[in-house]
Amino acid sequence: MVSVVLLIIAPAIILFALGYKRQFGKLNYRYILAAHFRGFMRRSLSLLFLFLTFLTAVPAVAGTSALEIVQTEHQDEHASNDEHHEEDSHSSDGHEAEGDHHAPPGWTVIPFVILLGMIATGPLFYEHFWHKNYPLIAVILACIVVLYYLFVLHDTHAPVHALAEYVQFIALLSSLYIASGGIMINVDKQATPLANITLLLIGAVISNLIGTTGASMLLIRPYIRLNKGRIQPYHIIFFIFMVSNIGGALTPIGDPPLFLGFLKGVPFEWTLANNLLPWVFALSLLTVIFYFFDRRNKDLDFLDEVPVYTNKTSVIGTKNFIWLAIIIAAVFIDPNVIEGVPAIHYDGMKFSFIRELIMFGVGFLSFKTANKDAIKGNEFNFEPIREVAFIFIGIFGTMMPALALVSEFAQSETGAALIGPNSLYWGTGFLSGFLDNAPTYLNFLAAALASQGGDINVITDVQAYAAGGTYTDSVINLTAIAVGAVFFGAMTYIGNGPNFMVKSIAEQTGIHMPSFFGYILRYSIPILIPIFILVWLIFFVF
Repeated sequence: MVSVVLLIIAPAIILFALGYKRQFGKLNYRYILAAHFRGFMRRSLSLLFLFLTFLTAVPAVAGTSALEIVQTEHQDEHASNDEHHEEDSHSSDGHEAEGDHHAPPGWTVIPFVILLGMIATGPLFYEHFWHKNYPLIAVILACIVVLYYLFVLHDTHAPVHALAEYVQFIALLSSLYIASGGIMINVDKQATPLANITLLLIGAVISNLIGTTGASMLLIRPYIRLNKGRIQPYHIIFFIFMVSNIGGALTPIGDPPLFLGFLKGVPFEWTLANNLLPWVFALSLLTVIFYFFDRRNKDLDFLDEVPVYTNKTSVIGTKNFIWLAIIIAAVFIDPNVIEGVPAIHYDGMKFSFIRELIMFGVGFLSFKTANKDAIKGNEFNFEPIREVAFIFIGIFGTMMPALALVSEFAQSETGAALIGPNSLYWGTGFLSGFLDNAPTYLNFLAAALASQGGDINVITDVQAYAAGGTYTDSVINLTAIAVGAVFFGAMTYIGNGPNFMVKSIAEQTGIHMPSFFGYILRYSIPILIPIFILVWLIFFVF
């Protein structure tokens, strides 16, 4: 009880104090009377949000403690009723219990909810405080969950896995960001709806060859330059939709969840064969919608004179394509796939480190050897990757309980009874929009296999599930999981790694991107949800 209070309430008090000091300074009536109404309301709401953060932690702890006491009493009573069982039976049960990692209590998702709430409200209501303190906030909230796992649940398994996944994530993202920053692609054409659509569709195809992250980092800057004088937030939003997410649905290289499925045993060509029609359908609808958006855009802002276009595309820093190729090749250096690759062995698992060292090394060397004109022309700096690195420390650290609870329910009798293409599509999809879509994919694949007696850790079971015939409706179920994980990653800024990176790069160039909620309410719900409903009806219902 004491440890829980310290782990939850103490950091909440720190956040509350930081918010008070940063937003108000010394509070007095003269300050309030002198402040503009909007500024005062913004500061008031930020303080209220932090105060509610503090308040919600207290009842959650109290309620959980009471629940734990009741559960303990129930377990003691159950144990006393079974005291006449054989001695060897007790011993074997004890050993099994020691190896189990039980799901954490429900209240442990509070830090994750708080982080999502602050990502959503920070830029709106307390922008200065958020941009100055988001690294500290993300680390503190992650530490709350990690320390609870280590010292209360005595579970090192989940934090170690989260750390390994974070290192893999940031190694790939940072190396691709840095290497692509040394490539300057300049499309000297007039920005028309057709030109933009061409670039977006090329990006969607390329994302299957170098990943959604690689394609996003390579093309976002030339895409912004192409639309100089008429760039609007919707340009970036559709780029996130088409290049950073849905485009990468055809190969395991395209998106992290598909790559994890490949590592587990899903054949490489399976994604192309089964995801192609939903991919074509969704991109076609997005292309038509984008065309009508862009056709109405007449906000050309030529400062001095009307430019003369050569209709040529130039590339500076072509040697960095070699670094990109090395990064993509390194993705396959996995000790779980290739025997003999050095690995870190822990808890029966093998964690890669050679691949990550290669990626970090390539990132360093690609920056040191990059063409200076390309770096300058791209206005390259490390702020976007710094922001992503800190935000996702918080996300990877705090989302462990949410993933564990989802996994526990999905593999329970109640959850298994709901397994089907409809529940897998919408369940995997919506959770992929707010949780990392890679572990969400694996959790639902594990649940789908377990519901029919399969095991995700047995490669032949996964191969049989992908092939069909052995398990009931396995092909359509796996397609629903794959399409849901990839497509719905576009629902929010945190649904897929490139989303937040593209947003950050766009903001660095002066584009005023919508807030977390603004993105969902103005674009995801009115544009993506109808498309996802049509995909569901056409490919999974009829």
